Amino acid sequence: MNLPNKLTITRLILSVLIIIILCTPFYDLGIDIPKGPVIEGNELPWTYIVAGVLFVIASITDYLDGHIARKRGLVTNTGKMLDAIADKVLVNSVLIILASSSKNGVHVIIPVIIVLRDIIVNAIKMEAASRGKVVAAIGSGKIKTAALMIGITLKFFGNMPFELKSWAVADFFLYFATIMSIVSMIQYYKINKKLIIDENSK
Repeated sequence: MNLPNKLTITRLILSVLIIIILCTPFYDLGIDIPKGPVIEGNELPWTYIVAGVLFVIASITDYLDGHIARKRGLVTNTGKMLDAIADKVLVNSVLIILASSSKNGVHVIIPVIIVLRDIIVNAIKMEAASRGKVVAAIGSGKIKTAALMIGITLKFFGNMPFELKSWAVADFFLYFATIMSIVSMIQYYKINKKLIIDENSK
């Protein structure tokens, strides 16, 4: 296993740790978690801070594995598959968890659109693969992922330091990413339309 794939596996492990930290009912298990810092009247749980740090580290590995793979010529089909899985596990699971909590204000429509977009794009990629075609990542998709990671990171840390000015920067990035997810889905469809629509079925 090469270095980029090791980084991707690390991201998967970190993703699982983040999910465990966010979903474990520490209070019900009798585990006393100290109260976190209070920002603009709202308490920031330590679980969010720890999960946020892990999320930042995982996001950095997302950049590093692709950069190293391209620079050293280590791009493999296995690596591409693992990278796609790791990205979805990291981002989509966290979005769903954040949307299920009333503390952070992530509207449920955001993970719904993001997940539906991923399902449709993955279906396009699978159809292309069945015909021997490889669907490359596009710029709008990368912008979507970057915006999501920035928005989620800010949510974990209470939108600091922008919360001091009442600037909803975290929400801006999340809604921008949602819009870009729709844009990238449409672009994927247009680029691969001939693969999706069977000319012989007309």
